[in-house]
Amino acid sequence: MSHDMGPDINRTQGASEPDTAGKRTGGLEPKPVCRLVGTDGNVFSIIGRVQRALKEAGQPERASEFVRKAFQAKSYDEVLGLCTDYVDAR
Repeated sequence: MSHDMGPDINRTQGASEPDTAGKRTGGLEPKPVCRLVGTDGNVFSIIGRVQRALKEAGQPERASEFVRKAFQAKSYDEVLGLCTDYVDAR
């Protein structure tokens, strides 16, 4: 449910771009689109796709942060959750 709270908080604070708030990471940088549906479901392949999408979007620091957190994750589901925090997974 926390995904719904971010845009609502931004709207109540008078954010200048409320209709794009759902596609922004922490309200700072836009989430790049990353195709995950219908691709190799191996966790290392998924991590690589998300990392590549972030780097190609000009977010190398976020790519490094994502990889670090993904390798610290305790489960496959936790990695998938991280993916949606960093990219617009489709």
